[in-house]
Amino acid sequence: MLTTRFTETFGIEHPVVCGGMTGVGTADLIGAVANAGALGFITALTQPSPQALADEIARCREVTDKPFGVNLTILPTIDPIPYDEYRAAIIDSGVKIVETAGSNPAPHLPAFHDAGVKVIHKAVSVRHAKKAQQLGVDAVSIDGFECAGHPGDDDIPGLVLIPAAAHEIDIPLIASGGIATGAGLVAALALGADAVNMGTRFMATDEAPIHPNVKDQIVANSELDTRLVFREFHNTARVVRNSVSDEIAEISARPGATFEDIAALASGKRAREQVYAEGDVEGGMWWASQAQGLIREVASCQAVVDAIMAEAREIITGRLTKTVG
Repeated sequence: MLTTRFTETFGIEHPVVCGGMTGVGTADLIGAVANAGALGFITALTQPSPQALADEIARCREVTDKPFGVNLTILPTIDPIPYDEYRAAIIDSGVKIVETAGSNPAPHLPAFHDAGVKVIHKAVSVRHAKKAQQLGVDAVSIDGFECAGHPGDDDIPGLVLIPAAAHEIDIPLIASGGIATGAGLVAALALGADAVNMGTRFMATDEAPIHPNVKDQIVANSELDTRLVFREFHNTARVVRNSVSDEIAEISARPGATFEDIAALASGKRAREQVYAEGDVEGGMWWASQAQGLIREVASCQAVVDAIMAEAREIITGRLTKTVG
């Protein structure tokens, strides 16, 4: 048993989190994560409507009686998203932990806190972590440069970013980016974090609602098999290296290129339908971190969490104790 401020604050058995992943964070995965003693987040915007989100939350409760949360990613979109309605669906469903990401969560914090909901905000820099604490969130998840998704433009890896953030904030800190093992958990705790967040590792699990080809590709890939895209548009993203992300990078580097030039290639719908559903790993742009190089097999969520915790305990009580002694 590893007890930290995270486990105590959020009532979770292990200091392990499966953060929100669009198209992946459904009841099938998140219920299994919860049953394994970790904290997982259903992704609100994976669901087409607030009512569909309420239904997915209910479906997750059929899978587990343990705590789980909902991710609400707040981003500018062409078609307005009814964020207030999604927020209401979360509150009315009795969810008590929310992960916010993207834009400033301030407009949503009063309603969440009035309903007794604890809020974890994802940040990619120390300044963003400090701002989130000032706004009154209950914890911060800090994304190192190794992470999948949007690591920001500062390019600070976790080995520096985690302790830098820990030095500046007083609330629980969750470390994210390139973590997939018990050694990674121990390292993050040593650097000042209270838990770790893993996305790519939980994609390569039996319960992840994606095609087996995608899971097998994650296992086959190395730490070199990601690339950065959208940097020219000041929206840096780390994705899997494949023919589509290579083409996106090549087009983006052309003088005068705009996002519209690569929008069809970068389509989330294309990733969900051709990659995640059909299993064509070259069919679209999809997301994974440098942690691919640490993932050796597809396993159940229970097996993944058990292995991480067993390795962490062995390192703390065995290898490190012998070294210090």
